[in-house]
Amino acid sequence: MIHLPALRWGVPYESLDTKQTVHFDTGEPVAEVSHVLAAMVKRDLKLAARAQDALRAESPTRIIDRLKVAGDLFESAELPLGSTSQNPDEFIRQQSSTTGLPESLCRSNMAKIVGVCRDMGRIMDSLTRGLDFTVLSRGYGYDSDGRMLSYHANAEVLGAVLPSNSPGVHTLWLPAIPLQVGLCLKTGSQEPWAPYRMAVAMIEAGIPKEAISVYHGQAVGQTVVRGCRRSMVFGGQATIDLYKSNPGVQVHGPGYSKILLADDTVDSWEDHLDLMVDSVFANSGRSCINASSIWVPRHGRRIADAIARRLCEVRPKDPRDPEAALAAFTVAGAGEAISGLIDDLLANGGATDVTAGLRTDSRAVTREHCSYLLPTVVHCESPEHPLANKEFMFPFVSVVECPQDEMVDRIGPTLVCTGITQDPSLRRRLITCPTIDRLNIGPIPTVRLNWLQPHEGNIVEWLYQPRAFQMAS
Repeated sequence: MIHLPALRWGVPYESLDTKQTVHFDTGEPVAEVSHVLAAMVKRDLKLAARAQDALRAESPTRIIDRLKVAGDLFESAELPLGSTSQNPDEFIRQQSSTTGLPESLCRSNMAKIVGVCRDMGRIMDSLTRGLDFTVLSRGYGYDSDGRMLSYHANAEVLGAVLPSNSPGVHTLWLPAIPLQVGLCLKTGSQEPWAPYRMAVAMIEAGIPKEAISVYHGQAVGQTVVRGCRRSMVFGGQATIDLYKSNPGVQVHGPGYSKILLADDTVDSWEDHLDLMVDSVFANSGRSCINASSIWVPRHGRRIADAIARRLCEVRPKDPRDPEAALAAFTVAGAGEAISGLIDDLLANGGATDVTAGLRTDSRAVTREHCSYLLPTVVHCESPEHPLANKEFMFPFVSVVECPQDEMVDRIGPTLVCTGITQDPSLRRRLITCPTIDRLNIGPIPTVRLNWLQPHEGNIVEWLYQPRAFQMAS
């Protein structure tokens, strides 16, 4: 059986404490994963300064070049995996087998990671506003107009407690390496594959191995957060609430991403049907950038019905099928529990599951070791309904009827908002709305990211802090 070790500052570590990870559908063992102790992580983090020193021994430009090579290796090379090796097809198959993602979606997420690696030079140039990278690595320097600048790093390593639901999130921690900040990654229980393979690809490409650790194990997440002055954490609303007052923790949780059709565009909603369906269904609805609600001043039931008709034929398929597009819930009972919650909220009245009337089977599809939830489109008669602003990890969307002049005040926190309107007043309100993180004006799907723009805050401004600086000549 495959043994997936930890990486302790680039050195593979096989623990006596191993856990089997199994195939989401058959229950067959896929790999033994080395779990580490919290005390071991705490001890390793005493070498955090060495991790940053190793990166600062290289120029940022050289690191960016090596990250491009790492992307190529991640995509196409046979890379070390413990005492054996792993080629790209094996990686895709293994990742799919434990996460429940179809292989086609694993490949598309792999392409996202590779794309960010290859374009890291332009991404860093954009996020630093064209700053000479040596200003960050040296700590001071001049901008293009001759002004003195100085920055210091807020952390020697970036900690990340990673999820299992969507491998595309691994693009968020990649910029730490060219920023010469080390990595301390705690993998998701079902998705240890991409962080480990990417770490090995970076080491094979010549990025200092002393800068990268990858740990597995349920008990080490809190240790990573406590031991790193800057950490990314992924989770639900409870996780957001836990860390919301901690500036050292960047929480990535539900996105509550939305599409707004205004009075001047809603009558031509059919022109935007493809955009709405793609925003809801891409990546099996697992991403925080998937649209979880669509807000309209009228035609809500017709729009909901049209989206439902496009999605109602989707069914689980063999994950190896190129047409498979629906991901499984790998935790026993999770799909059934979510379906039951939706039904309970529908019982309040004021909302209708439009997809339920277009199929003869139930929303939850139960297998022996996993479950699926079929795409669900709900029409909400007003923003007051509890399903008007809910998010679930499957293709779910609520179409919410709301007067245009109330939309911006009612939508709440929103990771991505696509506002389809030519109305200058509404555009201005959207632009000035402080609860919208990413804003698209015009017909742009919520799932279309521009990596030259920050995703959830600028990682450069989070990892580095400007300060006053003078030097006597």
